[in-house]
Amino acid sequence: TQKCANFGSYNMKFFDIHSHLEFPKFDKDREEVISRMQDEGVFTITIGTDLEKSKKAVELAEKYENVFASIGLHPSDTLEDFNEKDYIDLVKNPKMVAIGECGLEYSPVKQGLTENEKEKQVGIFRKQIDFAVKYDKPLMIHVRDAHKEVIEILESKKEKYGEKLRGNIHFFSGDVEIAKKYIKLGFMISFTGVITFAHQYDEVIKEIPFDHIMVETDAPFVAPVPYRGKRCEPIYVKEVVKRIAEIKEMEYEEVKKKMVENATKFFIKP
Repeated sequence: TQKCANFGSYNMKFFDIHSHLEFPKFDKDREEVISRMQDEGVFTITIGTDLEKSKKAVELAEKYENVFASIGLHPSDTLEDFNEKDYIDLVKNPKMVAIGECGLEYSPVKQGLTENEKEKQVGIFRKQIDFAVKYDKPLMIHVRDAHKEVIEILESKKEKYGEKLRGNIHFFSGDVEIAKKYIKLGFMISFTGVITFAHQYDEVIKEIPFDHIMVETDAPFVAPVPYRGKRCEPIYVKEVVKRIAEIKEMEYEEVKKKMVENATKFFIKP
C-alpha cells in the first residue's frame, strides 16, 4: 500500500472512491471540474457502467493524475453482456483499480422485472466477480433491494476464492446487520452525500469499524448539503467526511486523513 498520500504534484487530501466523471453531465466543463479537484487535493475513481463508459473512464485516468478508473457493467444494463475479452486491455491499465459498477438492481422502480432479467443480472455479476479475482482487483458493487441475494452470491464465491475476493459496497443502503455481513466477508462500505440530509445510516456509521468505511459522491448524483439540487462534483466529498466526523464524534482532520488511508490501502498498490 502507499506509504504516503502524495501523488506527483498533488497532495491527496480527499479520496472520493466513486464518481462518474465520464458521464455526459460533465461534457461541458470536465476540465474545470477536474481542475477544481486538483486545487482541493481531491482524487477520485471514475466508474464505468458499460464498455464504452469504461473505456472513457480509463482514458480520463490516463490523462489526469488525480483520477483512477473502475471498469464493468452496471446491473441495470442487461441489454449488454459482460464479455471478458472486451475488457482485457482495460484491466491491464495501471490506473485501473477496480471492477464494477456491478451487482444487482432489484428496485421497485424497475417495475415488472422478470425472473429471467434477474437471472441475467446474477449471471453478469458472477462473471465480473470471477474477472476481478482473476486480475486481483477489488469489486465496486451496486446493490439495491437485493442485499440478501448479493450476500449469498458473495458467500458462495468467498468459499471458492477466500481472501482474493474483496470489494466495496457503494452507496450503502442497508442496516447495521447487513453492513456487518459484508464486513465479515472482507468488504468495505462507502457512504454518499445522502448522509448529510438523511439520518437512517447514522447508526450504521456509528456501529461499524472505522477501518471499513470509505467516502464517495456518486457525482453527478445526490449532491450533499449545502449543494442539494445542484450537479454533484467530487470536491463535495469533503461534506461527507465532515458528516462522518460528526456522527463518529471525531476530529474532522483525523477522519479526513483516515478516509484517504482506507481508500489508498484498499485500491492502490505501490
